Amino acid sequence: MILNLIQQAFDWLDEGTALQEARSPSQKPESKLRQITLCNQTVAYQFTRSKRRTIGFIVGTHGLAVRAPRWTTVHEVEAAIQEKSGWILKKLYEFEQRQVHSHRPQMLWADGANIDYLGEPFIMHLGALYTTIDPDQKRIWIALPSTASETQIQESVQSAIQRAARLLFEVRLNHYAPLLGVQWSSLKLSNAGGRWGSATSNGVIRLNWRLMHYRLPVIDYVVVHELSHLRHMNHSPQFWETVESIMPNYSELKKELKPS
Repeated sequence: MILNLIQQAFDWLDEGTALQEARSPSQKPESKLRQITLCNQTVAYQFTRSKRRTIGFIVGTHGLAVRAPRWTTVHEVEAAIQEKSGWILKKLYEFEQRQVHSHRPQMLWADGANIDYLGEPFIMHLGALYTTIDPDQKRIWIALPSTASETQIQESVQSAIQRAARLLFEVRLNHYAPLLGVQWSSLKLSNAGGRWGSATSNGVIRLNWRLMHYRLPVIDYVVVHELSHLRHMNHSPQFWETVESIMPNYSELKKELKPS
């Protein structure tokens, strides 16, 4: 039954048409924000009951929206979401990537160019014996000749930043975990577009290495955010109270984050 409903929905689903339907001022069906765990990821979705005859899924600017017939139970809806969890997560990721690329400025990878590192502009220099990051001089020394391509420079610099990210993230996780009364099991670096971090119930923390472009308090906010999920695997009021207990100004820090 559920699979039939899903298939019917996907037969007609077109993102542009669906988004227009969802925003139509002539229809104001009751909607509610809910959450579901898909493959150890907490996904928020806007749930709306309407006059439609099938369960439909929409991935847009505000994430996942689910529209279902008025007679459909929440259990049936969430079973349908689970059935298509792979498709949903893929579409959410693809949409985030489109948003990221549409807003990301062009980066210059060349000798003497600037790159943000821990919230400050660092200058990249070619011709060093080793690729290193010098916080005191605000320099990134790159072990490449002046003839190196932009791709080579980019890969060398990003590799150095990723090494520094792992070291820093582990220090900050170890600092905040005891304050929250939680224990993380492992750290994985992420490059997921539009997603700064994630946490699983078994203590696996993923942090986007591009956080190294931001100043330390912003990085700490993301670390505290993900560690707080080890106490509340949702974004409930209790979750935000946990974040606030460690970081009272978290809302201001959160505003500094842009699409990764």
